[in-house]
Amino acid sequence: MIVFDLECLNGHTFEGWFEDKKDLEKQQEQGLLQCPICETTSIVQKLSLIAVKRSSAPSNQVQQAQRANQEVLAEFTEKIAEYVEKNYEDVGTSFSKEALKMHYGATEHRNIRGTTTKEEDKVLTKEGVSVVKIPITKKENEDLN
Repeated sequence: MIVFDLECLNGHTFEGWFEDKKDLEKQQEQGLLQCPICETTSIVQKLSLIAVKRSSAPSNQVQQAQRANQEVLAEFTEKIAEYVEKNYEDVGTSFSKEALKMHYGATEHRNIRGTTTKEEDKVLTKEGVSVVKIPITKKENEDLN
């Protein structure tokens, strides 16, 4: 027996037990699968999470590779932050207001950066405004010690 994660057309997720993958496909084709919540028969298989158990602790080479990847990621993140800082106007907490003005043609389009609340995020999404969130850490002021 094998367990597959399934999802219906309405987004409900559940598990199904089958003899094998062919059994799942056969039941899908025959319309035998049904969502236990909304009873629709429009069901698809979802990708399942897997786990791989290691027999021992990571080797020194693996740890070095992980550290190298973290360093590359940190450097890449820093470069993105520098680019955004140099090429985008900081509108602070007025980001949502400025983005909506540009979206509706009240002001000229330009690169802006700033902050939004969760509610403002919802409004921007509802209005169809594309926003990319980039976490940027503030650098400590070197003059303050």
